[in-house]
Order: sequence, then structure tokens, then C-alpha cells
Amino acid sequence: MLTHHRKPVCLSLISTDLPLWSVVEAAATLYQKDRDRFHLLLTAPPVENSKSKQALNSSSPRVLWLEISPHRVTMTMQGNTQLSYRHFWEQGVYGVTRYWLPAESLQPNQPIRLRNFTRNLTLSGHPLPEHLRVEYELWAGKVQLGCYILNLEIHH
Repeated sequence: MLTHHRKPVCLSLISTDLPLWSVVEAAATLYQKDRDRFHLLLTAPPVENSKSKQALNSSSPRVLWLEISPHRVTMTMQGNTQLSYRHFWEQGVYGVTRYWLPAESLQPNQPIRLRNFTRNLTLSGHPLPEHLRVEYELWAGKVQLGCYILNLEIHH
């Protein structure tokens, strides 16, 4: 049976070797699919233009959807005309990362495909998840684009 809970969350992404750091604090809905599988949905704040500190125009909110299990995680961002993406992580596996650029880009609706190698995936909390940590490398062909840590805290 599908059950859901409204929870405050903190989702952060940091690079361990580049000057990149992003944090989203929001209310999210946690759906329990079965004993060890969960979906987490949250609306992300608008993307800001770093030069003007103004939100970029978009026709719809950005929805982040995480499919979580102890062994794999998929994160999808959709519902925005500016950028969409989908990441797949599984410990010790090269997963696929896809980015879709705005429709007015040079290759509309053609995703940019990258690979990620998941070094570590840790999920803790019972019966509901409380903490998720994914450590991964991002690759374009044979070029490493950095090492990253995705951290999710679900407050109860």
C-alpha cells in the first residue's frame, strides 16, 4: 500500500574539487512504495541568475523527484523550460546522467549524456529514510568533470 508523509528536507550538492555548492531546504512528500523503496517529491526554488540575483523566468515550477532504495537512487528534475536532468546512481556502477537544455538551444530535445561512477551510496533510517549520501564522479568520455556529494536529510 502506498503511504505518504510530508517532511522538511535539506538537499545539498557539493563538489570536492570545484567551487560548487548548492543547498535546497523545502517541504517534501515522502511516498513509501514498499518496505525499502521510497519516492520523494519536492518543488525546487527558481534558478537565479548569478550576475543579477534575479530568478530566471520559467512557465512552471521545478519538480525534483527522487526514487530511493538502499542500492540505487534516481533523481529527476522536470517541469521547467530552462533545464531538465536525470541522474542514476548505483554503488560501484557507471550510471547515466542526462541533461536536456532549453528548447531554443542548438539541439532541442537532444539530451547531453554523461556517465557517473558511484563510489559510495549510503541510506540510513528505519522504517523511513532519514539520511541519504551519494558520492560520485562525473565523466564526459574519458574526461572527469569532478567529484560530487549529494546529501539528503529528511527531518522527522
